[in-house]
Amino acid sequence: MSTVLLVWITLVSTAAAHETLPAIADMTKEGDQLVFDIRLNVESLLSGIDLTSFTDTNDAPQAAVYDDLRAQDPAALEAAFTDFWPTMAENIDVLVDGTPVPLTLASVSVPEVGDVDNIRTSDLQFTAALPEGADTVSVGWASEYGVLVFRQMGVDAAYTDYLEAGASTPAFSLTGGDQASGLATFIEYIPVGFDHIVPKGLDHILFVLGLFFLSTRMRPLIWQISAFTLAHTITLALAALGWVNIPGSIVEPLIALSIVYVAVENIFTDGLSRWRPAVIFGFGLLHGLGFASVLAEFGLPENSFIPALIGFNIGVEIGQLAVIAVAFLCVTKAIDNSKGGDANIPMAVAYLVAMAAVFLLMIPLSGTGLLPDLIPLIAIVAILLGLSAVSASVPRFDGYREIVAMPGSVLIAVVAAYWCVERVFL
Repeated sequence: MSTVLLVWITLVSTAAAHETLPAIADMTKEGDQLVFDIRLNVESLLSGIDLTSFTDTNDAPQAAVYDDLRAQDPAALEAAFTDFWPTMAENIDVLVDGTPVPLTLASVSVPEVGDVDNIRTSDLQFTAALPEGADTVSVGWASEYGVLVFRQMGVDAAYTDYLEAGASTPAFSLTGGDQASGLATFIEYIPVGFDHIVPKGLDHILFVLGLFFLSTRMRPLIWQISAFTLAHTITLALAALGWVNIPGSIVEPLIALSIVYVAVENIFTDGLSRWRPAVIFGFGLLHGLGFASVLAEFGLPENSFIPALIGFNIGVEIGQLAVIAVAFLCVTKAIDNSKGGDANIPMAVAYLVAMAAVFLLMIPLSGTGLLPDLIPLIAIVAILLGLSAVSASVPRFDGYREIVAMPGSVLIAVVAAYWCVERVFL
């Protein structure tokens, strides 16, 4: 058990550090030129990290170079980026009426070093001259620069877009009027919400698993999920509107504590207490603030705020339901077997084969940038299958609770407690 616990903590603790963020580009037409103000992580560009392949700089081969750049003072980093600019300019596409236009670096501003374990975002400004009579523009950049949140400024019905790595905007009018429809914005933000749960929301995944482990009956799970969903929807909306603003340094440790509480309560009770839905509702308020921090990284389109918010929230719910569905598939036969109290060796073998198959998934994924994000999820699935195999091999009534749910809750509690200490002191 101690070995499993050590591996578990090692895998999940890496997810919280050095995460990459999307670049945010604001484009404004000023007279006969376009001005682009971009907020981005300069160090990841200078180190050559492919942001399409890695969402955590620690996982990239250039991690040491990135860390060295992260520790450089602003003047040195600004000079390094100025030298790098011609290379970057070649990888940025600004097409005016379908014709590429040259780009000129106006300024780059890097903040002080601060905490080297946290990402540092810098401000970059460049301009593009507009030929006389220019009507449309499209914008995009190289896939290795990662996601680009693009916002047209200073016009009515402005065009905004969330561009996946390597994508470009369609040609849109310089005078406005190309704002995406509410339906298009709604659809666009669903995968953004899902992605925040699977694979990036490991703390939220462990919380949902904590709810799942309480009981094998559906009613307690429905009550808990309903309370959690209602609560995080409320605070997500309030925070996105700017009416509630609590620093992440407070919210993140409290989220970790909420996971500890749910997991520990699972160990000492086997049913839904009268107060648990209310407690889960309170924890849902915290998690909603955590979800809102993601939206704060790139904002919501002002003119399609409600569709974007609803789409993001639905994506989050789909992600949570996906977690529950996978967990149920991993343990369902162990639940059925424990009701009879008999050992089922063929079933145990089947679970072990499934666990081995899950680990084998890492082979085709090893050559891609997907593996670092998926390793914690693969570990979770493998542990559930392994515990289910043990449960199926032991002739014991309610073996699922004793051999799967309770050890799973212990693992969740220990990891979340570690996160809490890490987020406060480390």
